[in-house]
Amino acid sequence: MTSFKPTRRTLLKTGTAAAAFATLGPAFLRQAAAQDADLAPYKSAQIDWQQVSGETITVAVIPASYFENLIALAPQFKALTGIDVRFEKIPPAQIRQKSVIDLTSKTGTYATHAADPMYYALYAANKWVEPLDTYLADKSLTDPAWFKLDDIIPAWRSANGIDGKLYGMPYDGEVTIQVYRKDLYDAKGLKPADTLEAYTSNAAALNTPNDRVWGAALRGVAGAGQNMYIYPSIFREFGGDWMKGGKLTVNGPEAEAALAWYVDIMKKYAPTAAANWNWPDIADAFSQGTVASYIDAHSSASVINNPEKSKVIGKVAYARWPKGPSGKRTTSIWNWGFPINSALPEKKRKATWLFIQWAASAETQARTAHKFAGPTKRSGVNRTSVWKDPDYIKLMNGFGENFVEATMGALQDDTDVDWRPRVPQWPAIGDTMATAIQSALSGQVTIKAALDDAQRRIEPMMRG
Repeated sequence: MTSFKPTRRTLLKTGTAAAAFATLGPAFLRQAAAQDADLAPYKSAQIDWQQVSGETITVAVIPASYFENLIALAPQFKALTGIDVRFEKIPPAQIRQKSVIDLTSKTGTYATHAADPMYYALYAANKWVEPLDTYLADKSLTDPAWFKLDDIIPAWRSANGIDGKLYGMPYDGEVTIQVYRKDLYDAKGLKPADTLEAYTSNAAALNTPNDRVWGAALRGVAGAGQNMYIYPSIFREFGGDWMKGGKLTVNGPEAEAALAWYVDIMKKYAPTAAANWNWPDIADAFSQGTVASYIDAHSSASVINNPEKSKVIGKVAYARWPKGPSGKRTTSIWNWGFPINSALPEKKRKATWLFIQWAASAETQARTAHKFAGPTKRSGVNRTSVWKDPDYIKLMNGFGENFVEATMGALQDDTDVDWRPRVPQWPAIGDTMATAIQSALSGQVTIKAALDDAQRRIEPMMRG
């Protein structure tokens, strides 16, 4: 590990940037759009970027800084291709539902949208989106030597594929890592946990509620992307297999042991309120110094390093997910990817692919990250080459000790494409499991009863 003392300038580039961006408004967006608009790096690709000039497409994204950066550069895409892009910002809780309604109705309202990788099984089964292999193989649309698909984080590509076919191109993503207070750990002579057992031991050693410091916190609120964002990794680390014998299985000894570990650490070492916390709540508590450690998305580092709010800047360090009893580390490999709506006519599908190719390219990833003229710098770029860029590494290390090493280690070695059951019925299954986990955490039912009930509810879903 390297010693690092963050400067206010560095933190402004990483931490407060997201909040600052939201207040700057259209004037700032115009300023950001006016940044270096050199199109030569794109024109070096051996394709005709202007082949569907005059088309207009609508892209649905969530209101997040990493998409705001992309929106700010959209005039560059228009200059390159002649394609107009209308962005519609939809909150995360609604974008999945609105996109599915659009795809189901085949109205083609959204040419592409920020898609959850867990939805591709549903999309592919219904042929609502296009396999991207066709577009990648078409040399009139893609220059493979320029686009360099293999440079995109392999785990995120795998998560966006079904049966060997890619259905969504990763734009921004995250990975789950361990975040801890190095000053508290050092004071007790503790090291970041290498196993779940050690993580519990560390939490116990630092849990002093009378001093308003709790040992740990994990997502507790029920939801397919909330408590079911964390529990699946624990389930896999305890040796769980979602498709045991070809049948979707959510109960059994491994599931009971995994849920028991989760309930135990939440009840003993997390604040009582954490049972209803999502990741921003945990990051806020950690930034106020009331939580010694948590396990969640690496992107939450921007919240805990916000110099306008955080009390722990300079005291934060990172490590990979602790190993489970199976010996595995299993992190989430979640990302926002862009699919192509199958309901579009051919010219709009081509326009959509050109937009996706532009957004996912190494050049745009860099221009929306460390090369971005505005204050927000992305921590979820999709390119291995960008993660190895010294300027990007220098910027990201402003988040705290071992940030880049822990994140890249998790992305490269701790991924498991089947960390959640990738089936078309996922939305309903995820909600069912989330309710079961919450009922066990609240003590309404035993762990075994919660899981057995979830199994009974899920089996009819799998029969169609």
